[in-house]
Amino acid sequence: MTLLTRPQDSVTRAPATAADDLTRLLFEGAHRSTVHEPWQRLISRQEFRHRADLTPAERTALSYGRLRLLDDAVDSAAELARDPRRLAAMHEWTGVVDGGLGTLAGIHYNLFLGSLIDHDPGPGAGAGAGAGRDLSDFTSMRRTGTFLCTELAHGNDVAALRTTAELDPATGGFILHTPTPGARKFMPNTSATGGPKSAVVAARLLVDGEDQGVFLFLTPLSDETGPLPGVRVRRLPERTGSPVDHCLTSFDRVRLPREALLEGAHGRLGADGTVTGALGNPRKRFLHSISRVTVGKLCMSGAAVGVTRAALAIAVRYAEQRHISGPKAGERVPLNAHRSHHGRLAEALATSYAMTFLHREVTAAWAGHTEEDRASAERLVAVAKGWITWQARDITIECRERCGAQGLFPVNGLADFPLNLEGAITAEGDNLVIWVKAAAEMVFHHQSEPVAPSEVPLLEQELTDLTFLRGLLARTEALWQDRTRTALRRAPAGDPVGRWNAASSSALQMVAAHAGLRATDAFLRAIADAESPEARTLLTSLCRLFLLKRLGEHTGDLLADGHLAAHHVRALPLAVDETTAALAPHLPTLVEAFDLPAEYLAAIPIANGEYVEHTVPDAPWPSPAPLRPSHSVPRPRRPHTVNF
Repeated sequence: MTLLTRPQDSVTRAPATAADDLTRLLFEGAHRSTVHEPWQRLISRQEFRHRADLTPAERTALSYGRLRLLDDAVDSAAELARDPRRLAAMHEWTGVVDGGLGTLAGIHYNLFLGSLIDHDPGPGAGAGAGAGRDLSDFTSMRRTGTFLCTELAHGNDVAALRTTAELDPATGGFILHTPTPGARKFMPNTSATGGPKSAVVAARLLVDGEDQGVFLFLTPLSDETGPLPGVRVRRLPERTGSPVDHCLTSFDRVRLPREALLEGAHGRLGADGTVTGALGNPRKRFLHSISRVTVGKLCMSGAAVGVTRAALAIAVRYAEQRHISGPKAGERVPLNAHRSHHGRLAEALATSYAMTFLHREVTAAWAGHTEEDRASAERLVAVAKGWITWQARDITIECRERCGAQGLFPVNGLADFPLNLEGAITAEGDNLVIWVKAAAEMVFHHQSEPVAPSEVPLLEQELTDLTFLRGLLARTEALWQDRTRTALRRAPAGDPVGRWNAASSSALQMVAAHAGLRATDAFLRAIADAESPEARTLLTSLCRLFLLKRLGEHTGDLLADGHLAAHHVRALPLAVDETTAALAPHLPTLVEAFDLPAEYLAAIPIANGEYVEHTVPDAPWPSPAPLRPSHSVPRPRRPHTVNF
């Protein structure tokens, strides 16, 4: 399933320019007006421009204020929570102007409201997504929602969390409790900033003292005056990136009503205290109950592709407008005249296009998945999240460097991007952890694609042929999968950790190659869908550069296994250089296609040939201070000399 396929009944016009066609391909064609343009219009508003005069606490309050502006622009908060495409796009655009806003919006609409919608509200309300539960306080933002799962002492090991919700036979309700300091919920946005809040809390359901597994519970946290009785909130110190009111949150025997339990087909609590469900296994029930984390991974990836494109747009515009001394006396040339400068930006652009196309296809796969292919769709989301956010961090750091000291000032749009991406890399599952899980699944439940021998002899294959290059990347994935399985077979039995340690390095290489291959396939489908010949040519060059750079570190293996000839290895650096040279004049077109709002770019000095001092109010140049009369005895005058 691909978002790039346009509906049969849609009426489309030929793109006016190559940039128009690239924009259409990047932003999902017929879906663009409903999925992307509302957020694009939102961040065009003056309220979303950079504010340099705020403390961290004031920036957090501003993000909550912007969250309400976002909510005002949404027709239906519940429908937004049900739509993974729009949720991911919301992060893709809001992350460009306010990383804190993206965090708050993702928690409220996806993790909190989405969890309520996905679960039944309790007995007697009937089945269905949130049927019978009053969500009006949350859809109107009278109460902001948050999500409390991770605990201080458990981190990614959420299956070991210790918060409890004990069934009270006398009332039918529950007693929510934090039994140890390590069980305090870590980093939720539960402070008084932003007004009254409620949370979805992950806790162990105890019935007659027996652990029934982890369930979710709707829990009011605060009102206009502060935390409710039994709720303890401790503000955490400031972290890197856009500030959010992260806290430690604990519960001292807080009483909850029966309807606080979020139930569904995966697990229900009967009147006799027994738990039943289609999944049976407590671990599977828990993973199903927090499935909104998968959509959260899509949102983190969306934020990453959005800020990557914004960083590249700023860096390319700066490199076109910033002139330096040329080789001839009096000559001035733009930074982009130099291969050492534009080569890095061209490579980053190739990767950013691949990231965007991959994100579109992964989002579509999750939005259209069935129960039969749920596991593979979930794994693909995890693989893409790790790959996209890691690539985004590298690219945004590169863009900041390419803008020199000007890039260090947040008003120029670049400085906060890498720091915010650190949060995306860790949120909704630490990248390395989710890749290890994906790697283990791929060893046993995924078969790398066999590549049929080409009719063209190897010595006649060209590094300009995308089919040849794509086949090499597929063989790279297969090679690392074979190495992983061999390592597992050779490792001593009886030591599961030792066996996995022997195989994990190869397994992670396999996942990285798989991510690149899926991105390549998404890229190739975009090329096939291009309507403008110039756009198709540019995409082909970008895809070639993307593949050449991915294959560079694997040429030894490919040569040893007979998939490359020696002359290919020798020619690869030249192929990279020639492809880069072909792309260099078109960097402005490639970033124009990112379609960033003019209002956003106009407020960034270095994107418009200006410097950071243009954001500082003018002040008169100081006049020389008057000389003071001297009453000292004059010294003999000495000859004036200058030392060099």
